[in-house]
Amino acid sequence: MVRETASSAVSDRARMVALWFGVGRLPWAPGTWGSLVACLIAAGLVWVFGLTGLPGSWVLSAATLACFFGGVWASGRYAADTNKEDPGEVVVDEVAGQWLALLPVASNFVLYPVAFLAFRFFDIAKPWPVRNAERLNGGVGVMTDDIVAGIYAGIVTWLVGLWLL
Repeated sequence: MVRETASSAVSDRARMVALWFGVGRLPWAPGTWGSLVACLIAAGLVWVFGLTGLPGSWVLSAATLACFFGGVWASGRYAADTNKEDPGEVVVDEVAGQWLALLPVASNFVLYPVAFLAFRFFDIAKPWPVRNAERLNGGVGVMTDDIVAGIYAGIVTWLVGLWLL
């Protein structure tokens, strides 16, 4: 009985992280909701820590790394528990990918909508090698395609920032 309770607690924590505290349960396009919430959280982190003098990109980098590694564990566990390869309700991957897309412009909130749109485009269109990355097994596959999409979106956002500003 104790073993079952411990396993259940791990599954509950994995589900909470994988679904990003319930955001993945929102109707209609959970990935878009996950990305939007990620933008709001990133803006809050950058602003709050910016008040302390800590560069927003450092804080966002640390959060992105933690989200990625926690997401590999949580999404892998959730996928195994639900017997789905890449469950649509898992949005921790969108959070990590969106934060990565925001990194080059972390302190420039004006460019957040550009990063949001660019990330959603690359996440949905899945150009090479984004589609190949999602073929990896388990939580690594769930997370990695969004990381590659985030890299593409970050580059586009940075270039737009150079052009506009």
